[in-house]
Amino acid sequence: MTSATKLTRLRDILGALDGAVVAYSGGADSAFLADVTHEVLGSRSEAVTAVSPSLAPDERDAARALAAERGWRHREILTNEIERPEYVRNEADRCYHCKSELFDVLTAMFPDGSILVGTNVDDTGDHRPGGVAATERGVRAPLLEAGLTKEEIRALSRERGLATWDKPASACLASRIAYGVEVTAERLDRVGRAESFLRSLGLRELRVRDHGDLARIEVPTAEVDRLASDPVRRQVAEFLRDLGFAYVTLDLEGFRSGSMNAVLQIRRNGSS
Repeated sequence: MTSATKLTRLRDILGALDGAVVAYSGGADSAFLADVTHEVLGSRSEAVTAVSPSLAPDERDAARALAAERGWRHREILTNEIERPEYVRNEADRCYHCKSELFDVLTAMFPDGSILVGTNVDDTGDHRPGGVAATERGVRAPLLEAGLTKEEIRALSRERGLATWDKPASACLASRIAYGVEVTAERLDRVGRAESFLRSLGLRELRVRDHGDLARIEVPTAEVDRLASDPVRRQVAEFLRDLGFAYVTLDLEGFRSGSMNAVLQIRRNGSS
């Protein structure tokens, strides 16, 4: 099935809805979904951005700007996942409790509208407990239902003139904190500030992983040498130490989304 056929299928799925609320984080997938939903449903659609300490300020600003540029109905809401003890404990099911908070808030605010998320075909193979929370609450994933992959979404976004078509993946800041290390507003803030500093150095794809006292930096392997060489090495180390990290490390395997989940596989293998 071609991407054009899948796009037609997506429009048909959306067209069958009376109204819809898109959980819009500002990433490539949710932006594409919000744009097509607005195209199909018009004033019967709304893009909603959840604001909490786990959303980096620059991500919030970018999401707001894109919504205004595209003319979507857009609203920001506050979520309080940081007040859920299960979320703060940061075990392997943290994302379940985060998404539960989001979907519970959206359901209460929009009881008569379908709640939509930007999950796509490529998202089904990773550890995603948030998907369980969505299923439990009847949240729809139209991109997945239409069979769209991440690559197809990026290509179609480019055709539509969406600035997010080549935006690097950027999960919530809590995903940077190692399982078992408590999620706090302070930790989320320092990760966000650390990543903002690295982006100011011209890096696009990156993660600063918080392992408590230790910061583990992931950048594409082509950038490792630059980050390991002075004066950049010294600037980065000093900035992150000033944020409260005792140790600053550079991951030799480079940038990779979901690297925190590697420990879950090790645990599964150890218990088998």
